[in-house]
Amino acid sequence: MSDDGELIPPGGPGGPARWTSSAKVGVGTARTAASRLWFTLSHGILNEIYYPRVDTACTRDFGFLVTGPDGYFAEEKRDADHEVGVLEHGVPAYHLLNTARDGRWRIQKQILTDPRREVLIQKVTFEALIGDISDYRLFALLAPHLINAGADNTGWVGDYKGTSMLFASGRRGQSLALACSVPWKARSVGYVGTSDGWQQLSRHGELEERYRRAESGNVALSAEIDLAACNGEMLVALGFGARPEEAGFRAVCSLQEGFEELRRTYVQGWRNWQSTLMPLDHPQGRSNINAYRASTIVLATHQPYSMPGAIIASLSIPWGFNKGDEDLGGYHLVWPRDLVENAGGLLAAGAYDEAKSVLGYLRAIQEADGHWSQNVWLDGVPYWGGVQMDECAFPILLADMIRRSGHFAHGELDSYMDMITRAARFIVLNGPVTGQDRWEEDAGYSPFTLAAEISALLAAADMMDLAGRKGDARYLREKADAWNDSIEHWTFATGTDLADRLGVEGYYVRIAPPETADAASPLDGFVPVKNRPPADTDRPAAQLISPDALALVRFGLRAPDDPRILDTIKAIDAILKVELPQGPVWYRYNGDGYGEHEDGSPFDGTGIGRAWPLLTGERAHYEIAAGNLVRAGQLLVTLEDSAGPGGLLPEQVWDQDDIPERELYKGRPSGSAMPLVWAHAEHIKLMRSLHDGKVFDTPPQTVQRYLVDKVTSPRRLWHFNQKLRSLPAGLALRIELPAPAVIHWSLDGWTTSQDTPTQPTSFGLHIVDLPTTLRHHGRHLRFTFFWPEADKWEGEDYSVVVDGDGTLFHAAADEPEVSRRVAEPARSDVEGGQA
Repeated sequence: MSDDGELIPPGGPGGPARWTSSAKVGVGTARTAASRLWFTLSHGILNEIYYPRVDTACTRDFGFLVTGPDGYFAEEKRDADHEVGVLEHGVPAYHLLNTARDGRWRIQKQILTDPRREVLIQKVTFEALIGDISDYRLFALLAPHLINAGADNTGWVGDYKGTSMLFASGRRGQSLALACSVPWKARSVGYVGTSDGWQQLSRHGELEERYRRAESGNVALSAEIDLAACNGEMLVALGFGARPEEAGFRAVCSLQEGFEELRRTYVQGWRNWQSTLMPLDHPQGRSNINAYRASTIVLATHQPYSMPGAIIASLSIPWGFNKGDEDLGGYHLVWPRDLVENAGGLLAAGAYDEAKSVLGYLRAIQEADGHWSQNVWLDGVPYWGGVQMDECAFPILLADMIRRSGHFAHGELDSYMDMITRAARFIVLNGPVTGQDRWEEDAGYSPFTLAAEISALLAAADMMDLAGRKGDARYLREKADAWNDSIEHWTFATGTDLADRLGVEGYYVRIAPPETADAASPLDGFVPVKNRPPADTDRPAAQLISPDALALVRFGLRAPDDPRILDTIKAIDAILKVELPQGPVWYRYNGDGYGEHEDGSPFDGTGIGRAWPLLTGERAHYEIAAGNLVRAGQLLVTLEDSAGPGGLLPEQVWDQDDIPERELYKGRPSGSAMPLVWAHAEHIKLMRSLHDGKVFDTPPQTVQRYLVDKVTSPRRLWHFNQKLRSLPAGLALRIELPAPAVIHWSLDGWTTSQDTPTQPTSFGLHIVDLPTTLRHHGRHLRFTFFWPEADKWEGEDYSVVVDGDGTLFHAAADEPEVSRRVAEPARSDVEGGQA
């Protein structure tokens, strides 16, 4: 005990810091750059509040406790039924109504942020439904987690120029201050799980006011509101700042300005923005929520006004109640893929300036070699270390969408050509195999990634044509054509047990991964799709099915009635579709391990993948491409009915019988991220596609080139990360090398040979085409390289069989002798290839 009677709260540093439920019912922020504050809601209370950036959470949750005579104790988030609504459609200012399940009291809240300051303001009304208001006591309970950390926070009781407050600061900087429009009757700080206000009140019914400071731990701030002094109506302000004094100053200013003025300014800012959007509204469904405006709110809230273009994946942490400070990222990170998908939603809604700001942000965070990191903090600093090729393709597609929509000013495209060129170069040098698929998992040939890469190369070619770079445009189209012709060789499996069971000829696999990898040639050494052994699963890769294959239609590479697509849809629906109360929803792929366990316990690195509403939206887009608009409209309803109480779309929905004790109900949101911003972008794009009667974001280049003009490639490609084994007779073999070379080659076992120099491209490759004819069927095209710059020979011969097949994959069980020999380097000392 200190000289002034202050006690050190026991139990420091408190229990393990945890986040909270990801099942948000509302997200909000002001439409101004002056208010760098974002908030989330669930279970009738505030959850994570983000400051000063949308990727830095500063609280766990903030709610109220109620006590009364005879030891009565209740917590609004656990002991009340919750209702949520917006003060106005299209405006993320919320009305929460929490009614005690025992019928004794009700708390109403209106929640928004100060448009001019970093302050979260709540207008709170407490009502006694049984007895009188004097029978109850109301307490605020706040858990600071400043700058993504629940540990090492310090809380204390203090004041700002005579206004009583509670403060907290974190070890990573920044502070908060909690103030009220009426005096606090009592204040206390303590350590979570031992001496916090919840523990004090549930055990003793009183706050220990001598607990005035809790140092360096998982702390909570608690204070009693004087209900008699305000007749149950009050304003509660939570201010943030770089220093405690700044946070206190802002809280006082907001309280003095008053709720109605703050509300007027806040609402008007959102009204003004919503009025600029396309009117895609449709009659409200069962939830009486304007689903379109709810989705526009989600996209706009997740893109900070103070850092234009940076849209994070979600203001949530999946299964956050089971995660702590070690999970720094949560989903409040930027994924370039999600970012472009979200920009597409903005374009579909008519928010052109916001979509263009995404492109500007992508230009700023592009890495020097042309790629984008797997995910990043708002300032572009990478979080995970992966590289995904579709994330390198998507920014090119976004630039082309903006160009085609006519929203570049004269000459503005020129300022993006360096970004586009570097991205195209990275794809050319490193594609077509993805670093990982779009779900951040396996590497290999993925239909989704191939569709994105090929579309991006054609889009880049169009923009290079406009820049007068005809030769570069031609090369990119030739590359795209060769890859497009190889999609089935890489990803279409036939003759499998699964195909036989389903009664189909074959299907596109989720991903065709390399069997082995080495530093020099990461993609060499594939085994057959239909015979590839399992890795860490009991399913061969050829048995893995995913709706990702429908990207071949969405991106315009294959017709919706292509028999291979129709067979794949049969496989997708047989294995991945689940009928839920709202309608059909699909899984990502068979064997997915990202989701709750069988008993409903949270994902902890393992689990069982659940159904994704996003994929219902993607399936609806396929139906639009196929001309089935009525069916697509039905799937739109299913997508919207997958939302939570506030109209927010989850990452996954629960697919089994109800488990009430875990808040899991069939067809309703699971413990995964909610909202998933990408799902809301897909929702907006679907509404726009139905409005237009065609898929909104299908690139026209692919449709014209492959579905209308039916362009095919006269060549196949060979380079060190894609060593082709066989080549259809009559096609040319294009060899692509990282430096100038002279190709020494033969089609008759080195009886005769030719020397052909490579030609440079603008993308870091040096190329040469070696022709074959039909009469070369069954021969080996053998070659090696002389490197003039190094003045040395390659030291190894390579061989490609001219067999009329062209596939990388051969059936191991019945592979002909000639194919087995092709896998071996030609022996120069016997066949005369190496000089």
